[in-house]
Amino acid sequence: MNHRLDLTPSLFALTVVLATVIHFPVLRCQKTRPYDICRQSVKCGNIQLEYPFWGSDRPAYCGHPGFQLTCQSDVPELVYKSVNYRVLDTDSSTQTITIARNDLWTNDCPEYLHNTTYNSTLFNGDNFDQQNISLYYKCDTNIPGGISVPAGHRFSCNVNNTQSDSYFYLTNLISPNIANFFVLCDSYITVPVNQSSAARLATSGASRSDLSSALTAGFNLQWTANDDECEQCIQSDGQCGSNSTSPDLFACYCTSGNFSLTCNNVGESGGSSKTSSLSIVLPIVGAVIAGVGIGWAIFVCRQRRKKRTINEASAAQTESKAILTKFSSKRLTSDDSNFTSSIPSFPTPRTSETSREFGKSSYFGAQVFTYEELEIATDNFNNSREIGDGGFGTVYYGKLLDGREVAVKRLYENNFKRMEQFMNEVKILTGLDHDHLVKLYGCTSKRSRELLLVYEYIPNGTVADHLHGKLANSSSSLFSWSVRFNIAIQTADAIAYLHQSGIIHRDVKTTNILVDKSFQVKVADFGLSRLFQNVTHVSTAPQGTPGYVDPEYYQCYHLTDKSDVYSFGVVLVELISSLQAVDTSRHRLDINLANMAVTKIQNHKLDELVDKSIGFETNGQVRRTTALVAELAFRCLQQQKDMRPTMKEVLETLQGIQNDDLNTQKPEVVDIVVDDGGLLKGQHTEPASPESGITNKLVASSVPNSSSG
Repeated sequence: MNHRLDLTPSLFALTVVLATVIHFPVLRCQKTRPYDICRQSVKCGNIQLEYPFWGSDRPAYCGHPGFQLTCQSDVPELVYKSVNYRVLDTDSSTQTITIARNDLWTNDCPEYLHNTTYNSTLFNGDNFDQQNISLYYKCDTNIPGGISVPAGHRFSCNVNNTQSDSYFYLTNLISPNIANFFVLCDSYITVPVNQSSAARLATSGASRSDLSSALTAGFNLQWTANDDECEQCIQSDGQCGSNSTSPDLFACYCTSGNFSLTCNNVGESGGSSKTSSLSIVLPIVGAVIAGVGIGWAIFVCRQRRKKRTINEASAAQTESKAILTKFSSKRLTSDDSNFTSSIPSFPTPRTSETSREFGKSSYFGAQVFTYEELEIATDNFNNSREIGDGGFGTVYYGKLLDGREVAVKRLYENNFKRMEQFMNEVKILTGLDHDHLVKLYGCTSKRSRELLLVYEYIPNGTVADHLHGKLANSSSSLFSWSVRFNIAIQTADAIAYLHQSGIIHRDVKTTNILVDKSFQVKVADFGLSRLFQNVTHVSTAPQGTPGYVDPEYYQCYHLTDKSDVYSFGVVLVELISSLQAVDTSRHRLDINLANMAVTKIQNHKLDELVDKSIGFETNGQVRRTTALVAELAFRCLQQQKDMRPTMKEVLETLQGIQNDDLNTQKPEVVDIVVDDGGLLKGQHTEPASPESGITNKLVASSVPNSSSG
């Protein structure tokens, strides 16, 4: 057996060499050079496929990896991230392509909703005068009064066998009022349209037929694909293409051979005769080396596989015995009365396994867990252990064998961005260290059967649970104003730390603010977070939670750190009012809490906003600090980002209120008015006696007033 194993690689290598030498003259005679193939363009319908495009009968090495086209019934299609685009026209002289959404070509009510996306490193749409149109699906049939949506902009769609209202609107023309109405729609997508189509859709008389015309007219993109290299190659009488073994590398195909830059660099080899000889000899030498290398690789791999199989079998047997011994000798029970199942855990993965999974990737500085040990820790992801259900995954309670209580996030399998969110959250959290940010214990391998993230377990729910959720009634006596105020300071401290670290959280809300049993804050959920250097682009799909999304980001698609400031302003109003950020059961003008708060504060009706249970009407100190926090929330909720403070300023203001730095005389009289610039200013007067109450233009006349003399 051993002799046969040693001879097999040599025989294989010899076979490869002989086959290559015997067939090489035949291959030379066939003249199937890449130069000859790539110089022939392929036609699909009215479109000529030339570099950088490839597909159909045009091989991949004649184009660029990101420009594959398929020819369906004489219609070229470009596929990118699950969306098919019909290619309507191409212009090689200007490197321009006109495309249209194939799923919207004959039906503006597609079965699956996808936003319009494209690879910004290959395509650029900013050089064309075109606009985005937003299509909203399955909307409320009743338009609130005061909101005007042109009748022609409404069209009917069959969603899940149910007819529902849908709307289209030019994105940059959506006013805040209309945006509040569109929050009630189930989903929406954005699609670029050319300027002439946009002009028609902007009119009040625009109809569904105008929408169909705009969608089939398409939009323009300009491509970029090794432009300088390709131009030099063409000038040297070559054909542009890609390296067949490394498609990301440019190749210049010439009559005399294949080169990395231009056909002219053949001269550096000493002339055409020498090049011709080299073109015959080099492939033969390469085949010999490749054959020997392949044979040796097969031999080494077989030896390593045999050794690894023996080692892993031994290790698995040892682990199994250890686990069985633990189970037989001791019955584990959970410390938490809410859970009845015991939660054993597998040992921490061996260092060799971790390095084999991740190599030296900078994304993974945390411990790597196996799927099986987390499956056991969560009792096979038992529904009774579910403690949260977010936009990207379900969170389960678990307990490791070392006694640590953990929260295990299981990312949804149908979320096509789950790998990006998984790696994004691991990358960010492993580089942070702050008392009020949730700690990441580890994760599974990105090659695991499921993507799982393991956090420290915070046992007292979220701020939303205590304000208006499942814990609101049971914890009302404990969730005092002083507790809420401390939560505001600690949350602001955590977000300010993120901004100082160059990170935008992007999804600040009360359901992402966890509290322990002493109501200490842990900010969580960094799946949407972005580094500052990565948010200078304009996104086609603003992400976040309705009610918390910065209106300027919603309208302009430009994300900044001030977007977190706006979201934190909503959190402050929730802490003051105990109301939800969006509640369709409220009056139509008060569905959006941010708009409701701004209106109440501007009209000096703070008492109509404040939760009475915090002692606003009976405690002068609570009234004073609540009014100052309301002032700060008003500043955070300004429509224009430049009018909002930074998170550092927000934190300093809250700390100042706590330390009485904003009012060293501790007056009971607070007069807050709105100036011409739309900001709140505090005008403090002489203190009054505690018995006389408070004069506050934000408080209704039902509260006893005193003279401000």
